[in-house]
Amino acid sequence: MQTKINKVELRNLEFDDYKQLKDSMVKSYPEMANSYWRSADIKKLLSIFPEGQLVILVDGVVVGSALSLIVDEKLVDKRHNYKQIVDDYSFSTHNPDGEILYGIDVFIHPNYRGLRLGRRLYDARKEMCEQLNLKAIVFAGRIPNYAQHFKKMTPKNYIDKVKHKELHDPVLSFQLSNDFHVLRIIKNYLEGDEESKEFAVLLEWNNVYYDESPKLINLAKSVIRLGLVQWQMRQLNNLEEFFEQAEFFIDVVSGYGSDFALFPELFIAPLMADYNHLSEAEAIRELARHSDPIRKRFQELAISYNINVITGSMPYLENGNLYNVGFLCKRDGTSEMYTKIHITPNEVVHWGMKGGSQFKTFDTDCGKIGILICYDVEFPELSRLLADEGMNILFVPFLTDTQNGYTRVKHCSQARAIENECYVAIAGCVGNLPKVNNMDIQYAQAAVFTPSDFAFPSNGIKAEATPNTEMTLIVDVDLNLLKELHEHGSVHTLKDRRTDLYEVRKINP
Repeated sequence: MQTKINKVELRNLEFDDYKQLKDSMVKSYPEMANSYWRSADIKKLLSIFPEGQLVILVDGVVVGSALSLIVDEKLVDKRHNYKQIVDDYSFSTHNPDGEILYGIDVFIHPNYRGLRLGRRLYDARKEMCEQLNLKAIVFAGRIPNYAQHFKKMTPKNYIDKVKHKELHDPVLSFQLSNDFHVLRIIKNYLEGDEESKEFAVLLEWNNVYYDESPKLINLAKSVIRLGLVQWQMRQLNNLEEFFEQAEFFIDVVSGYGSDFALFPELFIAPLMADYNHLSEAEAIRELARHSDPIRKRFQELAISYNINVITGSMPYLENGNLYNVGFLCKRDGTSEMYTKIHITPNEVVHWGMKGGSQFKTFDTDCGKIGILICYDVEFPELSRLLADEGMNILFVPFLTDTQNGYTRVKHCSQARAIENECYVAIAGCVGNLPKVNNMDIQYAQAAVFTPSDFAFPSNGIKAEATPNTEMTLIVDVDLNLLKELHEHGSVHTLKDRRTDLYEVRKINP
């Protein structure tokens, strides 16, 4: 894997990608000579089913692909081999009115394996299957490690051992972990596949949303899953220990299919213990040296776990000034900074922090979001301006030492959800830090708040964590409910504003 990745993009294949596609495929299948797709084949696929051909690009270079056809279910039910499925590369088996999305190839360049890019391609295929209202995804998977075992076990025995994790197969193990199940074994499937002894495993993923009625395609994603991390302050010996703990939580919320992971404000504070012999202002400036390495690692984790990560906040030095900032690390590999605008008296007195001067909404693959750090949510003008820019979800990483401070954050966040007709997600730190000055105790209860109308919980609370306990909170929010609220709610908080009498605007947009 290359050391630095600036951007990951998943999109439909274009014919101009062919040279890069071929180069990556050749490196992906070194054991199968001349196994790459010919340009005429790609041109044909793009002419009959362009939306079914996907590529992953890293910094503008094609490093992986997933190619597909739509076929009749009866064709899948028959005994078949690869050439029959692609009809000797004429692709006449493709039927736009068929029921099955048949995968004819998936590969990832070996230099980019380990980033879960293959999983991202499979997730995109599943989403395509749902959008096209197809019954299932089917393909025949190779079993490349079978050649090491074929003298002492049958393909069936081999598959059973892989299922029970007694053996590992780089292809089959991956497919099973992606919710595919085995239909049957196919003999003489792919000519020349010596590693699999020309056996293949026919695998299937069922679309639970399949509707036999006329197809209705909804391309917009409505339900967004949030993963909030209620972070326990604990002693950490070094930066790697911090990364291990952070990756654990990202792994957890990603494993539940979350679109966002939200960490608390200043959750990197345990690393300040090494500087406790310094003054508070000096110690936090030393801590700020970790901010850039943390941003880079979280960018990598966002790619690897296919999740948008909101990194809470951390101290950040710029031109000699100390700010409280965080980073939105998107799963496409890009990142953007957000800054705390309003600094608390404590942050000024003990650390000499300054407030930022820029705030905005962020475009994500789940729509527009806003991020305000702790104290900022207590100033309603900020979130109102973000709502005017189209914000649907407001994320609030916070750090409060007492229940009094938490109550201010909680109730102001609930008010922001109601007045801006949006969801508000908050997450804070819990526990104690006896070896870090000015960070001794913490109080928090992560939560997701909603507007207060019939489509939402009557108390405006979608979910809450257990107070002062390390845990995660996984919550689904439906953006379509916000659209309905804007138009058909009991009240119209945004529409009914008397803009003839007052307005809220940015001085320096």
